[in-house]
Amino acid sequence: MPESRSVMDSAEGHFKKVLHNEANENASDNDSECSDNEKIAFIPTKEHKESDSDEEDETSDKAEAAVMQMLKEEEDREKEAEDPDYGNAYSVSTTEEVIQQASQTEGKDFKVFQHERESQSPEIRKPPEFLKKLRLHIWASLSRAQYVSLLKDFVESEFFVIDGDSLLLMFLDVETQYLNFFYQIECFLQDFTEKGAKYVIVFFKDAEQMYLPCPHFLFLRTALIEHLRHNTGTTVHTEFSHCLSSKWEIFLKNSYPYFIIISDIGLTSLQTDYLSILIAHSLSKKINVVLASGQEYDILRVYGYHVQSVYKHRLFFQKYEGDLRNACENLVKYKEPFMCLYEHLKLSLKRIQKEVCQTIRLLKQLWPEGSDIRRVVCVLACAVGLKIYSNTLENANTSVGAKTKRSARGRSKPLSPEEAADLCRMQCLTVAFLLHMPLSQRAQIRIMKSCWTKQVLPLIKMQQLCMHFALTQLSDTSDWKLDLTYLPDLNDDSLLINLAHYYEVEYIKGLELKKELGKEMENEYQCLWDTVTKLAAKYSFGDAFPIRKTSQLFLEQKQTFKDYEAEIPNIGLIPVKSGLVEDYAGDVLKDLPVLESNDPAVTSLIKYKEFDELCHWHSGRPLTEEYERIRCNADAKSKDPEERRQIQKLQTFRHFYGSTLEDSASKLIVHQEDVSRNTNAAVKKTQKKHKSKAERIAEENSRRLKAKEEKKEQEQWKALCVPTQKEIKANLTVGIDRLEKFLKTLKSKSVKFTVEMTGLSACLEAWKEHCREQGNKSKDLSKAVQVMRRIHILLEKYQDLLEKPHLQKLTRYLRLLGFENLACSLSGQTEESNDQSISNYTVEVGPARFQLQYMDYYLLREERNDPDPRVQHFIPDTWQRELLDAVDNNESAVIVAPTSSGKTYASYYCMEKVLKMSNDGVVVYVAPTKALVNQVVGTIYSRFTKKLPDGLVVCGVFTRDYRNDVMNSQILVTVPQCLEILMLSPRCQEWTKRIQYVIFDEVHCLGGEIGAEVWEHLLVTIRCPFLALSATVSNPEHLTEWLQSVKRYWQRAENRIERSSRNSGNNFTGKCKVKSKVQEQKKSYRVRLVLYEERYNDLEKYVCSLKDGDFIIEHCHPCAALTVNHIENYGIPSDLSLSPRESIQLYDTMVKVWQKWQRAQELDPEEFVSFKNKVVIKKADVRKYEQELKKELSRWIVLGQTQKVNELLEHLKPKPVDCSEQEKWKHFASFVDKLHEMDKLPAIFFIFNVNSVECAAKNVFFNLLKKQKSERDPNTERQKERLRDELRKVKKMLRKFNPQDTKKLSSSKMEDMVCLLTTKQQLEKRLKRLTAIPSVCTYADSKAVDEDTLWKIFHRLRFERRGYLQQMMALRGIGYHHGSMSAKARQVVEMLFRLGYIKVVTATSTLALGINMPCKSVVFAEDSVFLDALNYRQMSGRAGRRGQDMIGNVFFYDIPLPKVERLMKSNVPQLKGQFPLTVSLILRLMLLVAKADDKADARAKALSVLKHSLMSFRKERYAEILKIYFMFSLQFLIKEGYLDQEGNPMGFAGLVTHLYYYEPSNFVLVSFLVKGLFHKLCQPIKGSTVFSEDVLEKLVLILANLFGRKYLPACSMKYKRTFCQSKAAVWISAPAWLAPLRGLQGNLCSTVVSSTGCRSF
Repeated sequence: MPESRSVMDSAEGHFKKVLHNEANENASDNDSECSDNEKIAFIPTKEHKESDSDEEDETSDKAEAAVMQMLKEEEDREKEAEDPDYGNAYSVSTTEEVIQQASQTEGKDFKVFQHERESQSPEIRKPPEFLKKLRLHIWASLSRAQYVSLLKDFVESEFFVIDGDSLLLMFLDVETQYLNFFYQIECFLQDFTEKGAKYVIVFFKDAEQMYLPCPHFLFLRTALIEHLRHNTGTTVHTEFSHCLSSKWEIFLKNSYPYFIIISDIGLTSLQTDYLSILIAHSLSKKINVVLASGQEYDILRVYGYHVQSVYKHRLFFQKYEGDLRNACENLVKYKEPFMCLYEHLKLSLKRIQKEVCQTIRLLKQLWPEGSDIRRVVCVLACAVGLKIYSNTLENANTSVGAKTKRSARGRSKPLSPEEAADLCRMQCLTVAFLLHMPLSQRAQIRIMKSCWTKQVLPLIKMQQLCMHFALTQLSDTSDWKLDLTYLPDLNDDSLLINLAHYYEVEYIKGLELKKELGKEMENEYQCLWDTVTKLAAKYSFGDAFPIRKTSQLFLEQKQTFKDYEAEIPNIGLIPVKSGLVEDYAGDVLKDLPVLESNDPAVTSLIKYKEFDELCHWHSGRPLTEEYERIRCNADAKSKDPEERRQIQKLQTFRHFYGSTLEDSASKLIVHQEDVSRNTNAAVKKTQKKHKSKAERIAEENSRRLKAKEEKKEQEQWKALCVPTQKEIKANLTVGIDRLEKFLKTLKSKSVKFTVEMTGLSACLEAWKEHCREQGNKSKDLSKAVQVMRRIHILLEKYQDLLEKPHLQKLTRYLRLLGFENLACSLSGQTEESNDQSISNYTVEVGPARFQLQYMDYYLLREERNDPDPRVQHFIPDTWQRELLDAVDNNESAVIVAPTSSGKTYASYYCMEKVLKMSNDGVVVYVAPTKALVNQVVGTIYSRFTKKLPDGLVVCGVFTRDYRNDVMNSQILVTVPQCLEILMLSPRCQEWTKRIQYVIFDEVHCLGGEIGAEVWEHLLVTIRCPFLALSATVSNPEHLTEWLQSVKRYWQRAENRIERSSRNSGNNFTGKCKVKSKVQEQKKSYRVRLVLYEERYNDLEKYVCSLKDGDFIIEHCHPCAALTVNHIENYGIPSDLSLSPRESIQLYDTMVKVWQKWQRAQELDPEEFVSFKNKVVIKKADVRKYEQELKKELSRWIVLGQTQKVNELLEHLKPKPVDCSEQEKWKHFASFVDKLHEMDKLPAIFFIFNVNSVECAAKNVFFNLLKKQKSERDPNTERQKERLRDELRKVKKMLRKFNPQDTKKLSSSKMEDMVCLLTTKQQLEKRLKRLTAIPSVCTYADSKAVDEDTLWKIFHRLRFERRGYLQQMMALRGIGYHHGSMSAKARQVVEMLFRLGYIKVVTATSTLALGINMPCKSVVFAEDSVFLDALNYRQMSGRAGRRGQDMIGNVFFYDIPLPKVERLMKSNVPQLKGQFPLTVSLILRLMLLVAKADDKADARAKALSVLKHSLMSFRKERYAEILKIYFMFSLQFLIKEGYLDQEGNPMGFAGLVTHLYYYEPSNFVLVSFLVKGLFHKLCQPIKGSTVFSEDVLEKLVLILANLFGRKYLPACSMKYKRTFCQSKAAVWISAPAWLAPLRGLQGNLCSTVVSSTGCRSF
């Protein structure tokens, strides 16, 4: 595989060089046009310092020069950019074409020819140049296919297409038995169906031509079509002529399948080219392709090679569309085909077709009542075959002269009509057996090795053609009753060959088959043959008996039977004596055979020394919990000063990093409490009837303090009142922002009320002024929105402070806006005002429509006003209080709430509770990524401090590459894999008992493809309560029920453990006092489900496309993603929510489309029951309106108004324009500028290719550099250079003075020095002004971060490879973020983005999972197979910052519209779990049970893992499968010497379990070690301890095959001989890192040679 990978990488590089004329450093998996930017080199510089050295100026000059050089290179690259040219593409390779043979048995005696139009036979014999280009284009696309789970994001409403011929080719084989062939296809399709897939199968008509040379396969194809159509529920399309037909294109456009499964290899080179055209066409229509080859399955998923459609494919199709159509026409369009038997007997296929049609009419007369399809096809094939064959022989005999007889010497002699009749009689007898012999008996027939002679094969092939035409004709017959049930069993070659062998070998020895047939079978056979003779009445072929009338041999005699001489070993399981095995799989074991103890399989078992792990497998450190707790890193009490300094620096950074996540004012100081108490004590305290004197004094002091603060706030407002009013009148937006910022600083409700009233008056005056200025022109209603918004706030939040004068004022304002009905509703009066002056200021829109359409996201939400004493800084919602209650009651909870809704607050409340309770309790926070681990650690440092005894710390970290204070912390933040190591370790049992809560963040990872089973293992092994958080779980009820069943199991298990512990004298009570402290709390086994579906901010979606260099940004209404079919079958998705503006848009379009709509008046916003005369319309009211509109839309379909619905959806659908990848990325920077102008920044741009992420960020950076260069004064550079020269001279002169000894200087020198210092400061100021970045050339917000903080953050980049470039980009508000960056570089981007300094970040999915980086907009800038429903929701959830943005924006930048629609209407995939067991896991469980101190606890954990998988929850069949898998895994482990028969680990069990994540390579590695293969390989050069280059290379190749495999499609090896292997390039091009690699190899070799046991592993 590493060799394959190297071929792939080299091929890609060479291919791109020839096709695109560009270089690329890293071979990319995606088709990115930006990768050429990778060759840019950046100069690393020193960290920022306030230095007076000349080196700093020189460095700055060099850095700036480097940036300008990059700018110049970027311009040059743009000039050289060209469209892909395939003109010389085929010169890349000189390898032979892959031409597949249709059948190994095809010979000269049977051929099918076609009379081609214009006799263009050379075009078929020699492929035209275009086909060479096509093959290379397809190879380049397929070789980049990504190996993914095909159904991971499958929505029940989506379907994919399976190309029928590709399906056929997947299971086709020359020796394929009919019934087995159909069985395999049915299993394949059933597997898809069981996994929830929806699909259709398409057979193209013209593809039938490809099978004419192979009648056997042609007949199978026809039978398969009819079987799928009549005997299964599968939808089969056969109406499309070929893949370039207009009907097929219309089908694709209307249905837009998820992908198409296509084979990349056909039976012949012609079919391969035809499939290549199908692939090229599909990709050009923005439909992805999945290769039929290389698919793998497990119980829950299907994996395959997925090819993403990109612009390159559309460009290829546009450029070569004419060539593609010509090639397709040449491949499939022929004139009258004919076949040639025995080289000289020519026969037209049309004649066969015509004869079949006539014979069917005769058969209908003979069998008017119909029959079984097997009888019908048999008699038709025999009758038509005999008639045509006999007629052909007659014609040939009369027309052929002596010349033909002489030329016939070298060819096979044709069968006579009598011999052909013998063959047909045996075929009739075969069908009689099929009709009456059970399948169980047919399975026992002899396995024959004989094959048909060359004389018989042509006749059999002709009959297969007859069967094909017969099935084709019968499929169009509707007036004749046929039983089509047995279409898959029309023939049985094995049975026919057995009969032929019988009559040639055994019958002549005296065996009489007729006697054994029986009456029923004899009658059946007689009927079939009589029918054949009647249909072929023109010729006489004899009676039914005897069956063989001639002595012609039909079979070439070979070995007849398979001889089984070897002794069959006893079948059974090796006995295992283990309580765990009996408890889990005892019910399965009793039904399975078990071997005796003296059986050879048992006595030959390998006996190794029992394994006992006493030290770490890779070092000699003792493996005990006490050792882990000795060191106390985080208290910085280490004796090593350097180590202490590093720890202090790390802590300082974590505090600083946490400050960017949390407001510094929210920091909590947690104090030790001696006794545990209920955290609801604060609530109970406020409910006491009698207050003490101290409490009364405290309350009085609090009142005085509040009065003092209120007076101070009133004075502040007095000073700001007039300026604020003026600012609102001058610039409403700026004035309102300033007003709201001031309101956030106030605490007094009365002062806030005064400010709001003043703001209302100022907004109204601004609106009046605007109306006077506009006169009769259209008005900007955004100013009226601010007036109405202030009225809403006053009526909702300050209702208790509103008095009659205030209400009268609000009423007057409502009348002034033209909302008379609202004014009457508010005042309680019904009379209307006749004041004419009011009409000048009306908004001329109904009040309900105004609030929905124009106030939109300003509408208020339902929020609670009563504070919760448990929460200090905000008022929690009802669902958040339920979470806090669950923590207070020690309950578990599953929390599903949208991103940024505040669900993680419960996690930190839980941590605070455990910290308060004791010094021993532990909270474990499980995060899916290391980036999220770092974020949580920073938050903990920011929130909590606690004085703890020596040896204990507040927070510890455990990841794969970093661990600190794992066992001696109260809060452990880790990733799932690391926590699993602790949970399944026999040495950490006491620590796991200290865990009081586990928090699972992003628990939807439970449904992932990689590592999902680890989440499952953790959820079933923890004994304490847990919190499981996620924003994207579609079946939370199912998840909660499963977790509740796990908790019930633990309730029973703990009761059982407690009883056994009491009975055995409490063996473990003296070991640790922690257990008693944990037990003091009330245990709860309840699992709550807390659901909250409402996003705080609505999301509005936009589709962006590029046309003529300008951007078209269209609003994408969520309903535009729907189709009539989707609504009919699945309804409108529950999470397809509309903003208020979108609800109005939907209503208006419905009225426009159906003008006679009966409910139009009822659903008019002004008449809707929840809106009518309502002054404050809230979000909840709009949701009711939205639901009513959706119900009405569904009702239209029920009423039969599907055409109206289609028209409605078409009205809402945006019309994006397609553009090239090159154009898209070329104008990417302009798109960012456009968003900046629209005030849609800060934004995260999600791109799925690492190279493209960096290229896009650099593109934006270069654009700003160009802008600055174009706007800069030409004299600026000269001025900067002059100032730098002057500054250097001044610094040089200053060095002559000794600043340490100024007293010795004379007064004149002192004056000179002061003068020089003043000059230096002036020069630096002037230079700083000249070098400052103009505001129009940066997106950075300089006010967001002070300069000291900024350079403190940049200080972390000082040793990064591209640190200077990142710093330069950050100074312009640009950053990029992906997994290949260092942690420091990522953290810099995260901190600056959170602080509001960076406004533009390009990123991969690293920012999708839980990272706290909220923004105003999210942009999907690249399509990918990984852009699925789950990632879409996670990524789009970043948009809309709570408390900062009223609405979130999601932009789709040149993403195909069908993909956008699919994402918007798709549901999140359901959590179905993963296959939970592996052989390595079973070994780890056995090791835990065998070596644990607390055996009962270990057994309970192991049983919990085995019994409670999510996959098998309420699925008995899956549970049985897991038990059988468990038993056979045990058998493997025992046979290989990892377990003994008592279940105890031995031998290399430790090494295998430590490398569990590399299964099965871990077992292969140990096998190599045990067999001495590494010892033989790692032989040093004679007379030294040095290893040769050849040894090192072989060792790396072996290890790479074991641990570095990459999935590649088979076609990627097609041109392998053209390219060199990557390892040669490695030794030549990487000398810098070669030395350490060789050192590592040498050490490994030495280890292998010197090791004599298992300790070193």
